[in-house]
Amino acid sequence: MSFFHAGPAPKGSGLRRGALRDGLDLAPGMKVGLFGGSFNPAHDGHAHVAATAMQRLGLDRVVWLVSPQNPLKSAHETAPLAERMASARAAAATVGPAMIISDFETRAGTRWTVDTLRAIVARHPGVQFVWLMGSDNLADFHRWRGWTDIMRLMPVAVIARPGSLLDSRTAPAAVRFARYRVPMAQAGLLPSLEAPAWTYLSAPLNHRSSTAIRAARAGRGEESNQVG
Repeated sequence: MSFFHAGPAPKGSGLRRGALRDGLDLAPGMKVGLFGGSFNPAHDGHAHVAATAMQRLGLDRVVWLVSPQNPLKSAHETAPLAERMASARAAAATVGPAMIISDFETRAGTRWTVDTLRAIVARHPGVQFVWLMGSDNLADFHRWRGWTDIMRLMPVAVIARPGSLLDSRTAPAAVRFARYRVPMAQAGLLPSLEAPAWTYLSAPLNHRSSTAIRAARAGRGEESNQVG
């Protein structure tokens, strides 16, 4: 499998403001977390990440960016977008009304996270964005296309997830941007800081995972076929 390592991602012309109805309803001055993923399916572990970020960073909104297809994941294992959007809405509803479920990548036609974030920033000047991700993603963040550009585009908050605590803290991205790390006690300042700036948020761990849920569903399907 090939990966995309450090280095600038090509800059496109982006989307003209007003050329797309993105449904995000954001206003200048808002502090907004952008939480991307396949959400295949979404679950209370995702809700835990969103709720932790909202509380600790003082966010006004968290936008769940449901990817049409993660370039680093298998398409045949990914459920239809509508199904994943529905699961994200159900999980986000447990957090509260400040959650926004968005298919922005599908509407904008972007494939890579860096291009999605550039398009959102261009369309919403004056909004203080923070990129949110679980610590399991930080461990592999250096494999993302344009990952250094993401770090320099907006502040980043990493929320602790089970099984990746040590790996994430020694991850290439954490090491490379070590001097820009904001102490957890000052995490509330993160949305107003100029990138690069990032913080690591420890929290009570939620052990739910999309992989385990899919495996359990597959197991039930096999049992059903055997009975039938």
